Amino acid sequence: MKKVFMTLFVTAILSLTGVLFFIYSGIYDVSASRPHTALVKWVMSTTMRASVERRAKVIEAPDLKKEELVLAGVKDFEAMCVACHGAPDKRPDAMGQGLNPPAPDLKKSAQHLSAAELFWVVKNGIKMTGMPAWGATHEDAALWPVVALLTKLPKLNAAAYEDLLTRAEGMGHHATDMPEADYSRQQNEAADGKAEHAAPEHLEAKPLHDQDTHEH
Repeated sequence: MKKVFMTLFVTAILSLTGVLFFIYSGIYDVSASRPHTALVKWVMSTTMRASVERRAKVIEAPDLKKEELVLAGVKDFEAMCVACHGAPDKRPDAMGQGLNPPAPDLKKSAQHLSAAELFWVVKNGIKMTGMPAWGATHEDAALWPVVALLTKLPKLNAAAYEDLLTRAEGMGHHATDMPEADYSRQQNEAADGKAEHAAPEHLEAKPLHDQDTHEH
């Protein structure tokens, strides 16, 4: 038994030494211009998927089928997401094209995530991917419209997406194409703490019970 213990101890020490040598040697290329190895990709994607699934289980999604939510969300999606993720038939901006790992095409990846999981990712972000935690600057009620748009995104082509943008003029937290007087009033009220991220009644009626989502 003593010999087994010593063998395990020596193995652990050698493994730790090898890991430390690898870390300090500079062998691994951390540049964003070269993709991760297949092993690193698998570790990151598998860990991310399991983590999101675990934490999103306690999130209760509101009714996201209402058109006004989708219209409010498309403006915010255009402002918050398109630069990195792109949109139907629209490439990401220069910043998004330089990300490593690249930001996923949400038209495809949104098909594999529930509304609760999409919300958790939008709110909390993903470490080591460039995906920010929008919950640091937005209330929950301001993020659910984006999720409503994301649930519709897989079925949208470029024409349908542009039609939503046209019909959504003046809507959404990030909309700046509303009449100047209305926009100024909204900004002043937000500064006074009276109306910032005002939540629709049907969202306020469904408070979330997600302790994990409040950690940033």
